[in-house]
Amino acid sequence: MKTKTKKLKGKKRKLRSPADGAHEPQQAPRHKPRHAPRGRMSGGVTRPAKSGAPRARTKKTSPLDGLLSYQRAWVDDKARFKVGLMARQTGKSWTSAMEAVKDCKVRKTTWVCLSTGERQSLEWMRKAHEHVEAFKVVARGYTEDRDGSEALLKKAEFQFPNGSRIIAIPANPATARGYSANLILDEFAFHEQPDAIWRAIYPAISNPLKGQFKIRVVSTPNGLGNKFADLWQKPNTWSKHHVDIYEAVKAGLPLDVEELTAGLDDPEGWAQEYECQFMDAAAVLLPYELIASCESADATVTVAPEFWAAGQGRPLFMGIDFARRRDLSVAWTDELVGDVAQTREVLEMRDMSTPDQIELLRPRIRAARRVCLDYTGPGVGMGDYLVKEFGQYNPERHQFGKIELCTFTNTLKVEIYSKLRMVFERQKTRVPVSRAVREDLHSVQRVTTLNGNVTYRAPHSDDGHADRCTAKALANRAWNCGPVPFHYAALKNRPYPTIGRMGLGRLTRKVLFA
Repeated sequence: MKTKTKKLKGKKRKLRSPADGAHEPQQAPRHKPRHAPRGRMSGGVTRPAKSGAPRARTKKTSPLDGLLSYQRAWVDDKARFKVGLMARQTGKSWTSAMEAVKDCKVRKTTWVCLSTGERQSLEWMRKAHEHVEAFKVVARGYTEDRDGSEALLKKAEFQFPNGSRIIAIPANPATARGYSANLILDEFAFHEQPDAIWRAIYPAISNPLKGQFKIRVVSTPNGLGNKFADLWQKPNTWSKHHVDIYEAVKAGLPLDVEELTAGLDDPEGWAQEYECQFMDAAAVLLPYELIASCESADATVTVAPEFWAAGQGRPLFMGIDFARRRDLSVAWTDELVGDVAQTREVLEMRDMSTPDQIELLRPRIRAARRVCLDYTGPGVGMGDYLVKEFGQYNPERHQFGKIELCTFTNTLKVEIYSKLRMVFERQKTRVPVSRAVREDLHSVQRVTTLNGNVTYRAPHSDDGHADRCTAKALANRAWNCGPVPFHYAALKNRPYPTIGRMGLGRLTRKVLFA
């Protein structure tokens, strides 16, 4: 059959009948198509056909997206000098740690955080580690520098792949001096010797010859007359961030203000801790240096059970801070060695029923000469039970049993904590070399209100509420309560007998007795 041709716009195209190619193999196209046919993939694997709707793209999330507005404002503020007046439980340490990690991720630098104590320093580093994981940074390593396993922390450190470092240290003028790095002063108003710390670090940080380092100061108020109050209240060029509890809740912080207010039950404490008003001035009851001067390897945290059976007649004195659920229940036992109270045991009982606690305490109380018990709240039931078994000590009522019931009024707090400080200053006590004991003793604050009243406070933490320190103060009262109170009473006149031939007659005398 002849093939006809037809011109189309200058090109020739073959025209053939349907029968022409009925039995001929189909010719492959001259050029491969740019895209595979829809619904097919190479190798014969079927690929789903695209629908008419555009494919949704997965949005990348950043750790910054989870911050509340006031936290994001802090992290995004690039000012060289920043100060934050922030309420409790608003995440100020969390936010400052995030800024440091974010900065270390994008450039090689060093951040140093000074916290009020070892526990707070390690807690800040834990938050920093969470941010390291959130930013998907593989840290080179984490180290803690100590002279021994139970010695005071010198520093904790993270290292980043790019050479950046994050360091946390307990606040102290000696440890703060010498660092040239970006600085975070966490809860600065509560540092030991904040003015001395400021004098030690500010010249090195602000010196332009050493680099443009940043300073971040965050804290709740701690009265007037300290460096943090000066930074916040005096006119300066610092970038200032204010966040009280109401602003934080409005921004989305999931806290119940009414429940917090009722739980604290302290109008002045609420005004300062949560409303960020400068009300009270506080100072650490037992600074680290003072505690260290009384630490001794001869003092112990635990003793063998046989000690109590053999301890009858030894000058043992005990303080018990009772708790049932939230806090620790602690029994602290001192032994008088000469005129020094040496710690024999710091018994800790957590989430233990009252009968089980009594079972543990019974042989210890039998061996002790005197026991002072916190007779407040849940301690009332424990005290009544122990008094029934061991007798009450109350000289004013001529009761000389073993158990003194101590109701925690503010007057009692001032007495036992101030005397505890005096015992440490005179080095009349020996305490164990223990991180847990040291941090607990260091946590109590001496607070002076605007009216001049003095009280003592300690923050709640996962490790309790200064329960070891309270038990130690009660043990100190047990052996250091002073002479027994006494009074005089007059008897009837009793005549002396006549004395031989001296002729002195009949004399009389009054006999006075306790």
